[in-house]
Amino acid sequence: MGKSKARIFRKGINDQLPKISRNGAISFVVDNLEKGDIAGAKYYITMFGLSAEELLESGASYETVVAIKNIFT
Repeated sequence: MGKSKARIFRKGINDQLPKISRNGAISFVVDNLEKGDIAGAKYYITMFGLSAEELLESGASYETVVAIKNIFT
């Protein structure tokens, strides 16, 4: 195998993006907020443009959502 093809294969292995649906992102955010991982939750909130209402309907506690209200504005 040539150097170019080997480089392309290595890049494909290392640059894999996870596929996640909006519902999956919401449940992931709710789980992370309950664990206290705000940085991980913030990434998905901003990527999907999630609202506080969506998180509250999915089971996030009101206190947790209010604590991160600056992310939603």
